[in-house]
Amino acid sequence: MNLQSFLISQEASIKDALASIESNTHGVIFIIDDQNSVIGIATDGDIRRKLVTDADLNSSIGLCANKSFYWADETVSRESLIKKLDEKIKIIPILNNEKNLVDIVTKDSMPILAEEAVYTRSKSPVRVSFGGGGSDLTHYFSGDIGAVINATISFYSHATLRLRSDSKISITSLDLKDSLHANNLEDLMEPKSGFGLIQSVIKTIRPNFGFELDLYSDFPMSSGLGGSAVVAASILGCFNELRQDRWDLHELAELAYQAERLYQGIEGGWQDQYATVFGGLNFMEFKMEQNLVHPLRLSQNNLHELEESLILCDTDTTHNSGNIHSDQREQMQNEDIKKLVQANVKLCFEMRDQLLRGRLNDFGHSLHKAWKFKRELSSQISNKKLDKIYDDALSNGAIGGKLLGAGGGGYFIFFVPHSQKLKLIEHLNKNNLKTRPFRFESEGLKSWTVREPKL
Repeated sequence: MNLQSFLISQEASIKDALASIESNTHGVIFIIDDQNSVIGIATDGDIRRKLVTDADLNSSIGLCANKSFYWADETVSRESLIKKLDEKIKIIPILNNEKNLVDIVTKDSMPILAEEAVYTRSKSPVRVSFGGGGSDLTHYFSGDIGAVINATISFYSHATLRLRSDSKISITSLDLKDSLHANNLEDLMEPKSGFGLIQSVIKTIRPNFGFELDLYSDFPMSSGLGGSAVVAASILGCFNELRQDRWDLHELAELAYQAERLYQGIEGGWQDQYATVFGGLNFMEFKMEQNLVHPLRLSQNNLHELEESLILCDTDTTHNSGNIHSDQREQMQNEDIKKLVQANVKLCFEMRDQLLRGRLNDFGHSLHKAWKFKRELSSQISNKKLDKIYDDALSNGAIGGKLLGAGGGGYFIFFVPHSQKLKLIEHLNKNNLKTRPFRFESEGLKSWTVREPKL
């Protein structure tokens, strides 16, 4: 729109004003003073009425100026403009602080909503595993069927991603208490202690732009809660928000596995990636041709009761899951160990049925069996300290439980009947074993885009 065709000096003639109105085709002219400030408005109707009374075509247009007109400044909201146009105001001049005309709004020329800078965010939950551990390893289910039961809970890894206008990359991790800065993607791939997983995820994505990535988690590292897969998923979630062709849940889980297992070279199973991406309480089957995730639909009463019957206990020790899985791979050559995993898978099917039928105490006893099977898979899974924690918990009300993750440290999950729960909590507190309250998380990886706030 040509703004000059709407402006005329207050000394100009009515004849010139009518020519400008004819030119802009909007039936109106804005009258300006010597400083180009808009001091009034005149419509073709205003001019006709003046000509009929006491003016002629050579008279000054300033005589026709309506100085009580509606205008808006540059900060006006679209909502306000729309409401004024809806009130039958046909044209709205937008004026700056000096009252100079900077834009004109009509119903056919509303300001375009310019794209603002955005950032993406995501969060992905950790999981507690109940049974079938060891059978989600590829070297096991390449010759047999693997099966596990797990549930996501209310601890998360969080990620925020901002795009840059250059190729530089900046990654900050509160978990690592460190930052990584690079001039470009190639530079980012230079190994740096602690950032191996993050670098592997970025290598999987291969973004062609610079970015700033901030990461933090609600849980400690090496906790047995599947944390590395959770961090990987949260990063993938942020980048997925920028794609037109979004990765689906299976693809996200596969990418997380690819980053950790293939690129970073850490031994481990498949359940952590699927658990954090899909979320909820699930029975998972692992086969070479495909992995299947079956949500377990418990009644709300049974789900709440299961949640209340579980205690998450921090052993105050960490573990190296890769080393344990490497040992398990070697042990799997032993036929007796393979039979233990098969028995664990069979038990996992029984635990699935117990949950679906609401036989929660039976499920608690099955947790105990699952732990006995698991600790026989490798000498690195348990030790005297962990055995004592578990045996003492059984002596103080728990009927079952297991160490989460690969083993060697991290968290225990205990199943305790309601009549014994306070006794067990008191025992754990007395022995300086921290319990962490949690709730089941029905959703997995979540990601969203937010417009950068204007300062």
